[in-house]
Amino acid sequence: MRFGIASGFLWGLDTVILPVQADLGIALTMGAFIGTPEAIAFAAIASAFMHDAACAIWLFLYMGVRRRLGDTLRALKTRSGKVVMLGALLGGPLGMTGYLVAINNIGAGYTAIISAFYPAFGTFMAFVLLKERMRPRQLVALACALAGVMVMGYATSGDSSVGNAALGLVGAIVCVVGWGSEAVLCAWGMRDDAVDNETALQIRETTSAIVYAVVVLPAFGAWAFTASALPSISTAVVVLSGLAGAASYLFYYKGIATIGAARCMALNITYSAWAVVFGLVLLGSVPTVVQIVCCLVIMARCLRHATGTSFSVARRPLCPRTRHKGRASLRGLALGAFGCAVA
Repeated sequence: MRFGIASGFLWGLDTVILPVQADLGIALTMGAFIGTPEAIAFAAIASAFMHDAACAIWLFLYMGVRRRLGDTLRALKTRSGKVVMLGALLGGPLGMTGYLVAINNIGAGYTAIISAFYPAFGTFMAFVLLKERMRPRQLVALACALAGVMVMGYATSGDSSVGNAALGLVGAIVCVVGWGSEAVLCAWGMRDDAVDNETALQIRETTSAIVYAVVVLPAFGAWAFTASALPSISTAVVVLSGLAGAASYLFYYKGIATIGAARCMALNITYSAWAVVFGLVLLGSVPTVVQIVCCLVIMARCLRHATGTSFSVARRPLCPRTRHKGRASLRGLALGAFGCAVA
């Protein structure tokens, strides 16, 4: 459970440093990311690429120090590694692009409400594909936590529909499916020793950064803006947020490997409550009464969901292998039969 909590804590910090809305947080209110029509149009997608690229670089250094780069290269050649790559595509470029499309067309408030359902979708996928089961009271706790996230997201956004409502709805649904599927597919990919949580994460971030660079930025016409923003203090802040993001993901994937995708997602969404705390500490943003109540509900219900366990996983025996020294065992990983590739 501690891995899921640590993941949410660090992602809350990352959210305050680098939010996806260009008028919030630290990085996107600095220098190259403000003051021009190009910044308004491209800051969010450019910073998302920079963030995942920074995470990939930090993880390359981390794995290099641990002398595990060879493990990642070997994992890429396996079916499980390809499943993790698919999960990366769904959770990174596809999910985030859907989120940004939704914000631009139906506003941040409605997007926050719809996108908050990704843990529910992920829980359903984990039940179907990984055979993870939870008691009714855990599902009720998750529903209460999601309600808190939705209320807080809508209450703090203060905007309404601004574009094509149908396109925005499709974008939000894509976001839910992408984010909810990522953890489940990565859990499937980490079902045996072919891919562990660290190699899975390096594959995930590297795949995401490459797809942003090769597909997403050209599709949005955002490469020129991104290149012009690189030599700025804003980019240094993004790189710092990438360090927090990489650490958060390390805990997140470790949590997936130890307690399962559904429970780890439930703990990870505590980031929305931690973000309020970091907003107060780092930005001086005093939370409203509604935000405080929602934070308490989110934290209490997420912890209830994760600890009231009667969580069972269908497993298969693992072949004995020599594990990398210091590598944590992959306990609690469910086996499903999702045969597509993830990233």
